[in-house]
Amino acid sequence: MSLSGKARIAGVVGWPIGHSLSPVLHGYWLAEHGIDGALVPLAIRREDFSETIVSLQRAGFRGVNVTVPHKEAAFALAHVCDHAAKAAGAANLLIFQADGTIEARNTDMLGLMQSVREAMGRLDGKAVVLLGAGGAARGAILALGELGAAKIHLLNRHADKAATLMRAMQPLVKSKLSAGGFQDWKGAAPAADLLINSTSAGMAGNPPLALDLAPLKPSALVLDIVYNPLETELLKQAKARGHKAIDGLGMLMHQAAPSFEAFFGVKPEVTPGLRARLIEALAHG
Repeated sequence: MSLSGKARIAGVVGWPIGHSLSPVLHGYWLAEHGIDGALVPLAIRREDFSETIVSLQRAGFRGVNVTVPHKEAAFALAHVCDHAAKAAGAANLLIFQADGTIEARNTDMLGLMQSVREAMGRLDGKAVVLLGAGGAARGAILALGELGAAKIHLLNRHADKAATLMRAMQPLVKSKLSAGGFQDWKGAAPAADLLINSTSAGMAGNPPLALDLAPLKPSALVLDIVYNPLETELLKQAKARGHKAIDGLGMLMHQAAPSFEAFFGVKPEVTPGLRARLIEALAHG
């Protein structure tokens, strides 16, 4: 099968995929720029990932955005990758090139960096507590390092996984990394200027993140990369305690811009109108 006509088709792949706002996001930009195209949501099981990606490439897709749980598999499948994907060992964007090669990129790093920068500026001299030790955490460490964070304390349900990530990432950033389990939260929290949840806890269909924010200082910011729901239990708690809360839409929008440019040939802008459209979609989801 191959796609006919002039329409440009790309996909977003994950398991599950119903929560994804990417089709709405790209649809907004497609309409804004008058482009004949679409971003199609595709639910792909782990065991079917490689075969399906090859089939999409043969069918004429321009590429795919990649979400949970396929980011590491996407990186492994690619022929070439950018620095961020190589450093993170994970990719959220696969571009199908005309010569048959698959290029992997990690734009999650850029998305988080832009979201944090909008809220806090640079992080020179500041300390961050980062929850999680998966592919998203790898990209987050790179982003925080680029923003100048002095210290990044990694906490994960399994402390050994956090320690493994620390050892792998320390040579790639100037920030001082440390690691522990969630039981170390009370000791790490008081020094934190920023708390980031990079896990899927609190995402629609998943249990919320059980974390008491009482040890955080009042000036600390709380960022959750989850965007569905827009206000997670973590962010509700943060707002109730007077912390500035940053939802996952900023990261989502900024990480999507390079994907849209790669798929459809136009560099889009992240605007309040786009954010309003995504909030509307969430409200009616």
